[in-house]
Amino acid sequence: METKDVYQKYTKYEVARILGARALQISMNAPLLLNISKEKLEEVDFNPLKIAEMEFEADILPITVKRPLPEKAEREEEEGDEDIEIEEEAPAEKVEVAEEPEEKKAEAETPAEPVD
Repeated sequence: METKDVYQKYTKYEVARILGARALQISMNAPLLLNISKEKLEEVDFNPLKIAEMEFEADILPITVKRPLPEKAEREEEEGDEDIEIEEEAPAEKVEVAEEPEEKKAEAETPAEPVD
């Protein structure tokens, strides 16, 4: 697996978190997951971050990233792949509205008198 492929799986923030967590483990004397020669370790000055980066690029770190799903996707996932049936309503019948008499229209158009 190429180095670019490993970095493309994660965001830059996830990479920083993974490398930082692993470097902390290495600095606390956790066993190295990669067989590194003594010369190579001296070349990187026993730097835990560089060692963590080498392990990350080799894609052997047992660290996983949990990415939360959006709420809608979570609900759909919980419900499963159930088919949702949508019942369509019949179109409403047209109802003819009787017109108001002319007197009521005239009353509605005139403004109300102010009350003192």
